[in-house]
Amino acid sequence: MSAFFDIIFSSHFGYSVLRVSTPILFAALGALISDKAGVINIALEGIMLISALTGVIFSAITGSAFFGLFMAVLFGGLVGLSLGYFSLNLKTNVILAAVAINLIAIGGTVFILYLVAGDKGISSSLASKVLPKINIPLLQNIPGIGPIFSGHNVLTYLAFLSVLFIWFFLYKTPLGLRIRAVGENEHAADSVGISVVKTRYIALTISGILAGFGGAYMSMGYVSWFSRDMVAGRGFIALAAEAMGGATPIGCMLTSLLFGFFDALANSLQLLKIPYEFVSMLPYVATVVGLVIYTIRKTEKIRRIQEKAAEGGNA
Repeated sequence: MSAFFDIIFSSHFGYSVLRVSTPILFAALGALISDKAGVINIALEGIMLISALTGVIFSAITGSAFFGLFMAVLFGGLVGLSLGYFSLNLKTNVILAAVAINLIAIGGTVFILYLVAGDKGISSSLASKVLPKINIPLLQNIPGIGPIFSGHNVLTYLAFLSVLFIWFFLYKTPLGLRIRAVGENEHAADSVGISVVKTRYIALTISGILAGFGGAYMSMGYVSWFSRDMVAGRGFIALAAEAMGGATPIGCMLTSLLFGFFDALANSLQLLKIPYEFVSMLPYVATVVGLVIYTIRKTEKIRRIQEKAAEGGNA
């Protein structure tokens, strides 16, 4: 037990929590934007996978990690845009369209990787680049705190700064107001001249861009290569994080850190020779338990509201 607590209360573990929370946070913020517009983006998993491969390929071709990042984010936005086209223009069920994108991404990324590099499982033959890490002056020298918050990949810092950007965007800009208006009551928004279709297109594109950042981090920050199914359910975990976070930027960050904690814990417990099967299921068990608790609390809240409404009607 002492070995367990030594792992939990170490600077290395704190660093790992922030590191593994990064892709979840990006995707959770993407889920938040689309949710605010009244559209559930279940394609986050597939977008992240496509962006992860795109970043590796283009960084290897150009020799530039930042160009690879740009292309990964661009493709993420394009996939989000295509989801909007399928659901908004062609009137396809958005859930089915998103599931189709996820399935295409699972097999399509392996196929594209084979065409480009001749690899089927991992991009070992591609000399892809890695985005740089940033050491924060002064902070890096503080014992205990410095090793936790300094030396992260540039996208980790961008992910947590994005929480503030998304908050400002949603609550302090006209476009953010239109997105929230469309999500809350599309008919009322349409009656005052807000284009529901255009607004949802924008929201899905931004959602894809944020998921693209998360995918790029997976292959150009978390590790330095692309491998089959490397996203490993983080897109779905992000959906749970967004729901549990109360559809707010700060809530998304906190729940992403919670899931990041269990992900980092799963990685650390391998050092204690705990069976791999048990360790690997921890993040997903935490997701299920979290959703159950969230659903119970939400149901209880709805019940209390209905009871108060009934009491008011009787009075």
